[in-house]
Amino acid sequence: MMRSLFAGVSGLRNHQTRMDVIGNNIANVNTIGFKAGRVNFQDILSQTMQGASSGIGNQGGTNPIQVGLGMSIASIDTIFTDGSFQPTGKQTDLSIQGKGFFVLSPDGGKTEVFTRAGNFDFDRLGNFIVPGTGYKVVGWKADSTGNIDTDPSKRTTIDIPVGTQMPAQATKAITFANNLSAEAATGTIVKASYDIYDNVGKRYTLAVEFTKTGDTTWDYTVTDGNGYTVDSASANGTLTFDANTGKLTAPAAPPTITIDYTTPAQTVSGIQLKFDQITQYGGDTTLQIVDQDGYPPGSLEGVTIDPNGVIVGRFSNGKTRNLAQVALATFNNPAGLTKIGDSLYAVSSNSGTAEIGVTGSGGRGKLNPGTLEMSNVDLAQEFSNMIITQRGFQANSKIISVTDEMLQELANLKR
Repeated sequence: MMRSLFAGVSGLRNHQTRMDVIGNNIANVNTIGFKAGRVNFQDILSQTMQGASSGIGNQGGTNPIQVGLGMSIASIDTIFTDGSFQPTGKQTDLSIQGKGFFVLSPDGGKTEVFTRAGNFDFDRLGNFIVPGTGYKVVGWKADSTGNIDTDPSKRTTIDIPVGTQMPAQATKAITFANNLSAEAATGTIVKASYDIYDNVGKRYTLAVEFTKTGDTTWDYTVTDGNGYTVDSASANGTLTFDANTGKLTAPAAPPTITIDYTTPAQTVSGIQLKFDQITQYGGDTTLQIVDQDGYPPGSLEGVTIDPNGVIVGRFSNGKTRNLAQVALATFNNPAGLTKIGDSLYAVSSNSGTAEIGVTGSGGRGKLNPGTLEMSNVDLAQEFSNMIITQRGFQANSKIISVTDEMLQELANLKR
């Protein structure tokens, strides 16, 4: 009779644990990146009153006679399905659609913890952090040209220093495009000009004059709009077009020019003149310089984050440059991770080691900038589980009360 009492106690205790998990799920229904828990029960040791026997002769076999001694918790699982994604409009908010985890460090990269909550921001020093804890986001920093080496061994905490500058770049190529009219008379002159930059970002004006010299030929002359010297035989030349297709046939390779500036003393050398996008068709002349690759220095004005987790800086000179990239981690058994509070997980002996990489590789999933992943708790399911758990608790309490009555009757027999 005591067995039923102890079985009922085990049922009460473990149904209370299940209710604790349900309560925690409901409490975290609006927690960013929260993953619901689930309790699984199992029976415990059974007392064998009679073992099984095989049949003998004409007599059949018998099954074992066993009495169960209650139940216990088999596991408390974490359900890692995706939650819903809520747009926030804040560029530094990130969510993961897939199996990845953000990598954080509380101590400058010495140790790492993991989270699904992507409510990040920059602090006053430019560190990319979780505002609630100050933990830094781990990833890779770009070099001065914007290239990012995503070797996992080279990962570090991300910071974008306040006042980050983009150095000037001297012009190395000028691209011409559109049409020189085939109907233009011989001797027609077409002019185009464009601003270019030297090594320190000083702006100059480059002028090019095209003169029609034949049915399919135009001579060009390059001058500096400020009166500086253009050194190169390529400062003068001839463009030749195919009479049937209107496409440029010569020069075959872009000519290169050098400009000497005396105030200040600067030389911009090796500037390619790209004429290959010029055509000679009938109709109007629409020739223009459409691009040059130089620019002045610029100061960082803001950042955006793309779906690959690349943090792109926007500078005052109108240019953009990659500054860093957010790392993601996956695990062979994410359910084996240990919850350590603050929506964080730590590696355990059963989770496997973290496999660090970039978005979209190794099953890490896709990043959604400007959104947050909400809790994956299903309230309808939790309320149903609450009712089932409550009924289970009531049933086990009934076992205890009935067993107590039976014991009371037994005690009354001696009266």
